[in-house]
Amino acid sequence: MLDLFNRNIIRGAIFLSALAVLGLIAPAQEAEANSRYGAKPPVILSPDLTEPWQLQITPNRKARLVVRSQNSKSYRPVQSQAHKVTKKRKAKKRTNSRIQQAALRQPDIHRNRHKPLNPKFLPQIVEYNTHHKPGTIIVDTTNKFLYLVMANGEARRYGVGVGREGFGWTGTEKVSRKAEWPSWRPPAEMIAREAAKGRHLPRFMPGGPENPMGARGIYLGSTLYRIHGTNAPWTIGQAVSSGCFRMRNEDVIDLYPRVGLGAKVVVI
Repeated sequence: MLDLFNRNIIRGAIFLSALAVLGLIAPAQEAEANSRYGAKPPVILSPDLTEPWQLQITPNRKARLVVRSQNSKSYRPVQSQAHKVTKKRKAKKRTNSRIQQAALRQPDIHRNRHKPLNPKFLPQIVEYNTHHKPGTIIVDTTNKFLYLVMANGEARRYGVGVGREGFGWTGTEKVSRKAEWPSWRPPAEMIAREAAKGRHLPRFMPGGPENPMGARGIYLGSTLYRIHGTNAPWTIGQAVSSGCFRMRNEDVIDLYPRVGLGAKVVVI
């Protein structure tokens, strides 16, 4: 019996050796090496490890957190608090810019901006008989002229823009203040009135070439009215203001040193 068992073992060994020689089976060490260094099967993650948060890399190489709904394939970016603050600041800056531009862009005033000024509104010395003393300013709102009374029955005449319908006035005041490149603080009534028309005025605008008050301001008593320059010189000779008297910047600069504080101003 033992001899038969031994013979079977020998026959099996010979059979396996023959198969190995023929390449039908791989040695044990080679099989072990193949299992260690061979290609691994793909790793599959459970959905609870990939949903709902995923990190997406944008083209500008900045990471952005994206939320994906469990039941939807659509994505939406999650904005940080800092991003929201920056966005608000940019929106506010754009709003302030639009307000300032709206204050300087009034269609009814800028309609004739390319129309040449009538020569009669240019500064000139004219005969002007009056009982008012030299140095007095007389504003003729009907003919859109401002006269600075001089001696010998003469006056320096300038063209002006006057108050539009409903804003004209007459009376006597005195020069209470003078300012170069004055700032502008529109009264609350004007802000509300223009807002109703869709034009939003700033509450304050510093002096400068873009300021509607122009190069010089001559204030009249305690009123809100003044004689001032303008960045819309084509409006001279028209009734367009809210009660002030506007002049070309060149003309108000010429008038400014000729007028003293306390000078009489007559509006007729």
